[in-house]
Amino acid sequence: MSSDAQPVETKKKGRGLAGLKSFISGGVGGICLVLVGHPFDLIKVRLQTAKPGEYSGTLDVIRKAIKADGLLGLYRGVIPPIIGITPVFALYFWGYEMGAQLVRYYSNKPEGTLSTWQICQAGFYSAIPGTLLMGPMERIKIVLQTPNSPYKTIGQATAHIWKDGGVRSLFRGTFATLVRDGPASMAWFATYEVVKAALSPPGGSMSPGAVLFAGGIAGVANWTVAIPPDVIKSRIQSSPAGTYKGFVDATMKTVAAEGPSALFKGLGPAMLRAFPANAANFLGVEVSRKALDKIM
Repeated sequence: MSSDAQPVETKKKGRGLAGLKSFISGGVGGICLVLVGHPFDLIKVRLQTAKPGEYSGTLDVIRKAIKADGLLGLYRGVIPPIIGITPVFALYFWGYEMGAQLVRYYSNKPEGTLSTWQICQAGFYSAIPGTLLMGPMERIKIVLQTPNSPYKTIGQATAHIWKDGGVRSLFRGTFATLVRDGPASMAWFATYEVVKAALSPPGGSMSPGAVLFAGGIAGVANWTVAIPPDVIKSRIQSSPAGTYKGFVDATMKTVAAEGPSALFKGLGPAMLRAFPANAANFLGVEVSRKALDKIM
């Protein structure tokens, strides 16, 4: 029986399972991404939030982090993303699956391969549910990662944030997170799918090496788009309440004080992190998805 001839209830069940599989495999991929990429993320945040002249570059951040806290200093602030990344990336990949289904529905093409523009649309949709968790998680992580932060645990950082302004303080920078992740997710998913299609043999599956390469390239594309709004997000989330009126105000004040180049602070470590972390992410997604296909 062809897929077009399947009963409606069977199709709905299949779509539901696809969403569940995307949710689970996205969480697995997110954990892989954090384990590989967190040290690079810490370096990026410290460069973005430091005072002018505080660090001479990436290696100086590494040296000072290790001097202050040992090798584990490179994993400072890792607990919030480890705890949060599973549901966040689960939501991103679930959102992508739901976005793809919406795109198919509105294009009257329930089956078949999406165009690159349709993949971009599904990628943007993925950022909407993910941002609801990503924003607060990033706020806590950045408070922990900021240079000379007195907070050592999630509890301490969360208590500080709550005292600073309650729920509103916890969600500070969430709009900036969406500004970053919406376009970046478009580039992320579209690049991965395009490279994946180019590397996939006809009728066969990708090798682990091809998955790693496609995922790494997708990560580079993601951060090429994401780094300027990420700088602004980091500034907003690391600054005292009232420092900025919003995303536009933070952008204008940053450029006025430090020039346009300030919008690209942390680009080096972000790019160093992008390839290996996202390669690990998509490998985790693909491997877990195949395992789920066998049992569900």
